[in-house]
Parts: sequence; C-alpha cells; structure tokens
Amino acid sequence: MSWLKKHGHWLLTLYVAFVFIQSLFFKFTGSPETVYIFQVKLDPWAASLGFPGLFAPGGIFSAKVVGSVELIASVLLLAGAAISTQRAVQVLGAALGLGVISGAIFFHLFTPLGVAVVNADGSSDGGELFMLACGVWLSCALLLWLRRALWLGWLARLRGR
Repeated sequence: MSWLKKHGHWLLTLYVAFVFIQSLFFKFTGSPETVYIFQVKLDPWAASLGFPGLFAPGGIFSAKVVGSVELIASVLLLAGAAISTQRAVQVLGAALGLGVISGAIFFHLFTPLGVAVVNADGSSDGGELFMLACGVWLSCALLLWLRRALWLGWLARLRGR
C-alpha cells in the first residue's frame, strides 16, 4: 500500500499521457476519423447554434488546438511526476488535462457526436473514445486529489490567509 501511495501518481500520469499522446497523430495529421468528428459532426452542430467554424481547421476548438493542449498537459504531467520538486507542474498538467477532457466528455454527451462515435463509413467505436475520456477525467481528478495540499495552499494564499 505504501508503494501505491508513493508511486501511484505515476500510473495515473502515464495513463493520461498515453491517451493524449497516442491521439496526437490523428489530430495533427487530419486523419479521416478526426475530420469526421470535428468537421462533419461538431462544426455543423456549432454552426446551428450560431458559431460557424468553431471546430473547423483554424477554429478555436480545431483538432490541432485541442491536440496542442493535450500535448502541453502531457508534458506538464510527465515533468511534474519525474521531478519530485516540481509537483506544482504536475498539478497544472492535471488541471489542464481535466479541463480539456471535460470538454470532450461534454461534446460526447450533449452533441450529435454521441457516446459511441459512428464514423463516416458507418462503423462504430463502441464508445471507446468516450470510455478513454472518462478514464482520463478520473485520472486527472485523482491526481488533483493526491496533490490537493499544494493547490489548496495556492487558494489560501490567493484569499490572503
């Protein structure tokens, strides 16, 4: 149990970094899956709400922007886990990861994207992307809980205590 308490953050960090980093190829190369998710499913939905181009290439939530945030979160998480004196960096990575993956979960649940993504060819991922996102959300939340003394101290200083 003491090993898990001392090194468990590595398991959480490696899971988040693995999920984020393995998806970068898709987001940065304009793969058909990514184009389908961002440009075929999400951008028309955003346009119907009055926000055309939000998910299109060059949009504020384009695949490359989301991928860049995931890459930054991964680097911060890994650096903070590797250097014990840099736990604050891990907190920032976990917070950034939690934010970006909360957006992903929102879009799976409340847009035409759906929990089980149906691709352009009619195949379904069976909910795999959604389940990975939930695992990342839980891992980031647990990392923030493990490092709560650090960020709660920041909040206390911000409030002038």
